[in-house]
Amino acid sequence: MTYLLFLLGFGLLILGADWLVKGASSMARKLSISELVIGLTIVAFGTSTPELVVSVTASIRQAPELAIANVVGSNIFNIFIIIGIAAMIRPVPVLASTVWKEIPFSLLSAIILLVLSLDLVLDGQGPNTLGRTDGLVLLAFFLIFLVYSFDLARKGEIQPDHDVPAQVFPVWKSVLFFMGGLGLLVLGGRWVVNGASAIGLLLGMSQAMIGLTIVAAGTSLPELVTSAMAAYRNKPEIAIGNAIGSNIYNIFFILGTSATIHPLPYDTAQMSDTLVMMAAYILLFLLVILGRHFRTVTRWEGAAMVAAYIGFITVSAILR
Repeated sequence: MTYLLFLLGFGLLILGADWLVKGASSMARKLSISELVIGLTIVAFGTSTPELVVSVTASIRQAPELAIANVVGSNIFNIFIIIGIAAMIRPVPVLASTVWKEIPFSLLSAIILLVLSLDLVLDGQGPNTLGRTDGLVLLAFFLIFLVYSFDLARKGEIQPDHDVPAQVFPVWKSVLFFMGGLGLLVLGGRWVVNGASAIGLLLGMSQAMIGLTIVAAGTSLPELVTSAMAAYRNKPEIAIGNAIGSNIYNIFFILGTSATIHPLPYDTAQMSDTLVMMAAYILLFLLVILGRHFRTVTRWEGAAMVAAYIGFITVSAILR
């Protein structure tokens, strides 16, 4: 039964995120909120809602290792698997703003996360913890990134994702979609967290390992589907923008919110995973500027990224 609820939880998370975006977008259009605001907030954050719900639920239910591993694991998955698969479908051109601004900013977010968690090294006091003050710092950086994104979009340098049904529902239906989606997200998040903890105990795996692999991949399914479809529809630049933007959101907003709710311990394994995440950003940057085709991720490079992820998961499973 635990396994069934665990799998159903993922389904509820994805369906709930879809309903939440539909309802919120419809209400925003009824209130005459601009497409720009809708694209940069409701739609952009919609694909990361499963990670948010799982990490916040894990933090509330005293499973902090799962909260951090879910975010870091999702970010690694987004770089290696989502961008890799999108490039295998169709070579991915990368916008100049993504190369010189978003990718470095995502690397900065990982560096900030690592620095904030190094209490033992920087303060001489342990254990290493991502505390409430650290969470507020991450949320402050998220606000800076949000203002930066709005400024770029206003200038026309980036195009927010509007891949959401354009119809406007009646108010009652919009509210029903929104509240129903919220309810599915809460229930799905609870089932996923409870199932992950139970499976970890049953298989002798830590919550961190379960979060890094199964939960991270499951909560990243919306980004994977969005990016794969964007590449298939010959809009591959959306694929990398979706993955990078989601990663920045995951660290600054999701971990910031989770740590503000409850301090999150940060052990050596999680620091190692954070270093892998930083290496993934650096690798992507080097592939884009030094690869065979400038500012493009080719099919072969995409395949190499997928292979790198498989290698990372294999090594992590052996060592833990």
